[in-house]
Amino acid sequence: MANLSIDHWVRIKDGKIIADGEVIFASEADIASFLKAAFKFLNIKYPKFHKMDRLSKLGFIASEIVMKEEAEISEDTALVFSNNSSSLASDQNYQESIKNFPSPSLFVYTLPNIVLGEISIRFGLKSENVFFIEDEFNAKLLIDYSVQLIESAKANKVLCAWLNLHNVEYDVFLWLSSESQKKEITEEQIRKIYDADYD
Repeated sequence: MANLSIDHWVRIKDGKIIADGEVIFASEADIASFLKAAFKFLNIKYPKFHKMDRLSKLGFIASEIVMKEEAEISEDTALVFSNNSSSLASDQNYQESIKNFPSPSLFVYTLPNIVLGEISIRFGLKSENVFFIEDEFNAKLLIDYSVQLIESAKANKVLCAWLNLHNVEYDVFLWLSSESQKKEITEEQIRKIYDADYD
């Protein structure tokens, strides 16, 4: 069985972005302003970002932070994401729009896996991707699925995420895994990072 390590990770919650244990950005603004300010702070040049829904923006920003640490991004990097709210926020916005005229730009984001496409396009990924809907953060599922992808040679690295957005509450934990002979990622380690308080 393949041993996986955490190469880099990012946590986005409560107005903070934490990368590998360090708070790199904080703002008390509402989610729309928070995302806009974070994008500007990270100095990302990607005009399409402004057209994305909030779930995609959260995933995009988190992946941007983790991937910038990579010297070379392999197209065989897989994406294994999950949440418990699917694309509910975009679904609600689209439902509201059909009272007048259905918005195609909102309809595009009425599937949670659209964020996987946005990230794949950004980084040129051509590997496996999946988006699970779970009641709560399930580290074991993400680790086990990642191990299967690495062992079956369908990916050489895996970007895993709990990417949840409900109304204005967001909870993001994203990490990059690769095979390691020296250290093994455990469910307990993942839970410890996810549950930690970063003041």
